[in-house]
Amino acid sequence: MNRLCYEARFCCRSRWTASGLNFICIQLIIFRKDKRYLLFSLATAVIGSLQFGYNTGVINAPEMKLKSFFNVTWYKRYNKDIDPGVCTIVWSVAVSIFSVGGMVGSFSVGVIANQFGRRRSMILVNSLAVIGGLLMGFSTICSSYEMVIAGRLVIGLFCGLFTGLTPMYVGEVSPTPLRGAFGTLHQLGVVVGILIAQIFGLEALLGSDDLWPLLLALTVAPAVLQCILLPFCPESPRFLLINLNREEEARNVLVRLRGSEDVRKDLQEMKEESAKMAMEKKVTIAELFRTAAYRQPLLIAIMLQLSQQLSGINAVFYYSTGIFSSAGVQQPIYATIGAGVVNTIFTIVSLFLVEKAGRRTLHLLGLGGMAVSALLMTVSLLLDNIAGMSYVAILAVMLFVAMFELGPGPIPWFIVAELFSQGPRPAAMALAGCCNWTANFLVGMSFPTLQGWLGSWVFLIFTGLLIVFFIFTFIKVPETKGKTFDEIARGFSSGAPPPSSSTEDPPASASTAVTLPASPVKEKVPLVEAPAAAPSPVAETTPLEAKQGSTGEQVEQV
Repeated sequence: MNRLCYEARFCCRSRWTASGLNFICIQLIIFRKDKRYLLFSLATAVIGSLQFGYNTGVINAPEMKLKSFFNVTWYKRYNKDIDPGVCTIVWSVAVSIFSVGGMVGSFSVGVIANQFGRRRSMILVNSLAVIGGLLMGFSTICSSYEMVIAGRLVIGLFCGLFTGLTPMYVGEVSPTPLRGAFGTLHQLGVVVGILIAQIFGLEALLGSDDLWPLLLALTVAPAVLQCILLPFCPESPRFLLINLNREEEARNVLVRLRGSEDVRKDLQEMKEESAKMAMEKKVTIAELFRTAAYRQPLLIAIMLQLSQQLSGINAVFYYSTGIFSSAGVQQPIYATIGAGVVNTIFTIVSLFLVEKAGRRTLHLLGLGGMAVSALLMTVSLLLDNIAGMSYVAILAVMLFVAMFELGPGPIPWFIVAELFSQGPRPAAMALAGCCNWTANFLVGMSFPTLQGWLGSWVFLIFTGLLIVFFIFTFIKVPETKGKTFDEIARGFSSGAPPPSSSTEDPPASASTAVTLPASPVKEKVPLVEAPAAAPSPVAETTPLEAKQGSTGEQVEQV
């Protein structure tokens, strides 16, 4: 173990990126028996992330089965077939109502987490997954498509809550040097959940005419599993100390999680954070709009969230099977699974690139690549009668998904957290998350109708929006990599971009931003973004070698 720690320090001094260092740290922890309780707690919490991904992607594969079910139910009630336009509306509502629940859930995370605690909140919220899954599972028995819609609404509420609870819990139980690395488990859990939904949606598995209700109801299983495992996990030590002032209980939890009796540094950090938060005023959403100093970063935060959802990514995930069918692909579901694999791979790739290339650069690259991909999709749909166009459609979707995970997927939440300090950050995150879920709802609701009106030209809309967001990002969005909050704020107050960092490598705090949830937490205090606080000005001016040596010492402590 000493040799591994020495090699980790050597790699730090060899100018490895923070991502590579985090990877080494994770490897060191996995091989230590005293960290198994920590890994067990993290794995249990990330089941919620997998749930979010599963319920995002599960509606795609059984599209035709659901539409057939709508028609059969309509015929039983009214003795006539459902009008195609009405069927499209019902299908759109079933898909997009998920986002309505997500909007409500995202605003409720802070209240629930602070009222019941992180662990108990996850247990309670899992009841929503059980209710939603059962509603969808029994919809055919009850001949009610309304039960599918109601189930999707409840599941959306569940996912909106868990996209805040999971990253919050993961960030609060993780060791400080590894908070960013372990926080990436949330996003990885989401994309793996999408992939699992696509695989189970195969006709040979649960995507058949008889088994699709089970496919939708399968979300009950991981919810029950998580409820069984969570009582064996600890409550967040930050919640115990900062919210409940139970220092001794928090210390006991830290001893179990760290596998060491010496947790003084963790306790001191929590006390300092609590004192700092007591001094800084919390800002409401209304004050964000009224205060001139917040308007520019707020505009950037909202536009970046819109660029994520109005890029058309959820149109591809929700309706990819239909897109591939329109392009002439013989087995569209397998192409959809391929897109899920690409999504997972490039999520991992982005974790290693974001600290090296920078947030702004990757976001521009992603937006530009997605615009080109959307054009390719349009061409492949228009020329679907030409041999080989089906392969162009597959390539376009794969490239579209890959570019999304490089930039617009993870980057907006990085920058939103870095644009605001501890006081206004919860309100800014709540507002940004609401905009995100609202745009998600609009895309899910309108895409089938737009596709019916515009046919093969529909992706030109997203191409135009991507170009607009590219221009906005190029002109307005600063590079926040390696900068303190003070530097970013000074850049906005002077009307100029924030100054460049004096070092090549970003501070360790920057790497933690990857742990931010896909939806906001309203009153979270020690949330995952909290560690994204910038280092002190002294640390920013420390020579590179000294910084690297310090990082090596952190690895040795782990």
